[in-house]
Amino acid sequence: MRLPPRVAAELEAEGALPAPIERLERVSGGDIHQAAKLVLGTGDALFVKFSERPLPRIFEVEAEGLERLRRAGELRVPEVLAVGETFLLLEWVEPDPAPPTARAMRDFGRRLARLHQHLNEQGLYGLDHDNYIGTLPQVNTPTRSWVEFYRARRLGVQLELARSRGRLPPKRRERLERLMERLDEFIDERSVKPSLLHGDLWGGNFLLSGGEAVLIDPAVYYGDREIDLAFTELFGGFSSAFYEGYNEVWPLDPDYEERKALYQLYPLLIHLNLFGESYGPGVDRVLRRYVG
Repeated sequence: MRLPPRVAAELEAEGALPAPIERLERVSGGDIHQAAKLVLGTGDALFVKFSERPLPRIFEVEAEGLERLRRAGELRVPEVLAVGETFLLLEWVEPDPAPPTARAMRDFGRRLARLHQHLNEQGLYGLDHDNYIGTLPQVNTPTRSWVEFYRARRLGVQLELARSRGRLPPKRRERLERLMERLDEFIDERSVKPSLLHGDLWGGNFLLSGGEAVLIDPAVYYGDREIDLAFTELFGGFSSAFYEGYNEVWPLDPDYEERKALYQLYPLLIHLNLFGESYGPGVDRVLRRYVG
């Protein structure tokens, strides 16, 4: 494996590497960019994510999200070493070879709950800049209303994208628009706080290193903590011990179970827009649950 010339040139121009590269080892798992473990002549290892034709500012906003989570100090996050137009350079985190233990997942849950207790000081939902979730733009223009934010910045953006991609047949569109109009029937604005969120918290976006959870690939913003939890339950990878730990620190509202599918609608729409109609039935099931 070799770095593309443009990426290698930018790394060199930025002076990002403390020593020459001895070898590159491909890292699997990325659907958007290539990734590699850089082994330097000193024996040290670094992680690089790169693309010769990246989306605008995609590495910059990911670096900002990682640093925001890192500053919170609740969960381990890889240190950002350098960022350029074509690359993101991070510390190397050695993943544990064994599956996570119940103790590790319980600790992860506790730490996530403490992360969620970091609130936006201005009481705003969103972020001071847009970022990405996968390859899709994530609009974060702040509002003081979570219901309005979820309606316009999350569901509304995905609705327009689905319509432009031909993935919104009339009945699906009618149900989605009706649900968006009725969101305040299902979400009690008074009970929501603008928590710092990972934003894309599925099982592929954390790893265990030394028995400690490490967050990667965030789509950070401030929002209802329940949406992070709903993400974790959509695609698996989180044991019962994780939720037990979370509830020890900040118990979830009993009505969370009623809202969980509502919050899973956002990632389902994202997957519909990214990967096509195989995710349509999941979207339709959620819509039927709430608006018939």
